[in-house]
Amino acid sequence: MSERSRVDGQPAFVLHTHPFRETSLIIEVFSRDFGRLALLARGARRPRAALRGLLMSFQPLELDWAGKGEVPNLMKAEWVGGQPLLSGSALFCGYYLNELMMQLLPREDAHPGLFTAYAETLAGLAAQPDPADLEATLRLFEKALLQEIGYGLTFAHDMAGEPIFAEALYTYRMEHGAVRLAPGEEDAAPAISGQTLLDLGRGALTEPRARNEAKALMRQLLAYHLAGRELATRKIFKELQEL
Repeated sequence: MSERSRVDGQPAFVLHTHPFRETSLIIEVFSRDFGRLALLARGARRPRAALRGLLMSFQPLELDWAGKGEVPNLMKAEWVGGQPLLSGSALFCGYYLNELMMQLLPREDAHPGLFTAYAETLAGLAAQPDPADLEATLRLFEKALLQEIGYGLTFAHDMAGEPIFAEALYTYRMEHGAVRLAPGEEDAAPAISGQTLLDLGRGALTEPRARNEAKALMRQLLAYHLAGRELATRKIFKELQEL
């Protein structure tokens, strides 16, 4: 970013904002061609600021920015449209996705494929009021995120290079992949069916068992790569369930 003084018309989404001084905002954005970066929106907190109503999460924007420092100045924002507003459980899911990307995406590392997946996931969340469908949508985005940032996930073959068998049981070893469990080993390690691994690979989690096992697997993988960092959205959701 230090070599680029001006960027115009860059597709982006707002991931997070926080106040800066009295009238400005620092906004964390996920852009198509520059990845995750921070921008300074000067005066965006003023009551009549043009940017005030535009810098919303989960809405597609086109942004202009300028500057050579670590936090360039946001010059212009335009709402692209086409994405329904998230509400209820879908809104909470959206905040979870944003927090995941804030934690796992390095700055200024472009991931155009993930940008497309994120936009499609938001559209899917808005269109799926069924909690089961929301769960499946989250799992598939988690898989896409881990694959895009270099944590290769293989669901077609096990660690030994053998094809995954739908009727077999496996455990998943970090940085290596699936290991087939021998009879009697099911209780010795977290088990996942071969069918669930194949479903994850195809991006089709339609069965309850597949959704439950995929959730456990993704939680295991994310915990490893988060290195002990707790997600605030997950903590809040757990507290709400307890209430």
